[in-house]
Amino acid sequence: MFASYKKHNNQLYNKLVELSRNKFFYQDLKLLDNFETRVLLIFFHFIIILKLKKKEINKDRSQDLFDNIFQNIEVNIRELGYGDTGVNKTMKNLNKIFYDILFKIDESENSSFLYKEKLLNKYFYNSKNTNKQNSVKLANYMDDFQNFCFDLNVNNVLKGSINFKFKV
Repeated sequence: MFASYKKHNNQLYNKLVELSRNKFFYQDLKLLDNFETRVLLIFFHFIIILKLKKKEINKDRSQDLFDNIFQNIEVNIRELGYGDTGVNKTMKNLNKIFYDILFKIDESENSSFLYKEKLLNKYFYNSKNTNKQNSVKLANYMDDFQNFCFDLNVNNVLKGSINFKFKV
């Protein structure tokens, strides 16, 4: 009758939310400042971390992190006033989007996001507001974040100790 959730440590989720709220995305890149964009930014940051640290994080821990991220997103969707049917439909769509991004990033032979510009454009820009310069800036941001996270200690990352500052 009532869903029971595992108690999670939300430090990584909170850091991902903080990263997704960076004014750079909304003022400089002109991304839409809405719930969907922030969730997509959370996904991209999270996938970069998972990809870089997959050898250091066991499968059970990865699943716990995934569950925690999606559980928090679900709570936020409910707070926006969605009913059970709307939450389920939205979560199903977000799950598809997450795996689409994950697989497209994994299948790419080149690790640079400049080569994944089409993927970034698919989720952040539509054909009407695509701006090549902003698209390249977003790719550079993702590359810098990826490079920053590469040498971080996995335990610090999982505790949300990611002090990334993008230099435009």
